[in-house]
Amino acid sequence: MIKGKTIVIKYGGAAMQSEELKAGVMEDACALVDAGADVVLVHGGGPELTALQERLGIETRFVDGLRYTDEETMDAALMALCGKVNKDLVRLLENLGHKAVGISGVDGCVLKCVRQLDPDIGLVGEICEVVTELLQTLLGAGYIPVVSTVGLGEDGLVYNINADSAAGRIAAGLSADFFVTLSDVPGLLRDAGDPGSLIPEVRAGEIEGLIESGAITGGMIPKTRGIADAIKYGADSVTIIDGRVPHALREWAKGAKAGTRFTDG
Repeated sequence: MIKGKTIVIKYGGAAMQSEELKAGVMEDACALVDAGADVVLVHGGGPELTALQERLGIETRFVDGLRYTDEETMDAALMALCGKVNKDLVRLLENLGHKAVGISGVDGCVLKCVRQLDPDIGLVGEICEVVTELLQTLLGAGYIPVVSTVGLGEDGLVYNINADSAAGRIAAGLSADFFVTLSDVPGLLRDAGDPGSLIPEVRAGEIEGLIESGAITGGMIPKTRGIADAIKYGADSVTIIDGRVPHALREWAKGAKAGTRFTDG
């Protein structure tokens, strides 16, 4: 199923907060590589950034549920995301015997962006181009690229970028065969309070309607819009799976029916 395929994994949420789950995801990523896949790991790190801001005495502000990134917050994001979180994941992969390299969207200008204006939440970028040369070089040399989602603006500044959006655009830029995002829910639910209301398959064209109807809310909005972007720009297959389930990624790779699969249309 996955030999010779390119797989982009968006890693975040509960699977990053539990050391046991984190170890399991890294083991699964290595298993995918051992099975012959090229793997790119794109990570978030909001809780780690918030914790660092608290330690540094930097106020954490949110506007309509979205983090406001001023200059101090941007500095903290570089430390937390590109530093601690990124290198911790690289360490785990290397300890499992696999070659990994941690980069940000600034390195090799992988993520080119402009300042997001709607809404304006400070130094937050909207991706205008993904440059895949560095990622392709690393994959070709047998490395697992581990990507933190800050990007380089057209104005020369560094911007924070939503990890779901970035992962989707990276998957599209690489024409990935599979884009898998680990979430804190079983998949897309028609009723957020009812795990039994899982929607097994959704067409990308239905996403905005589900947002308007209230079926998609909160953090699932940028996640599903990132998925829509991934499909729009060329990703072949996108699936949300439950990152709280140990080795959910490995079971997905075996063909287990889980989560929500998104298709074109």
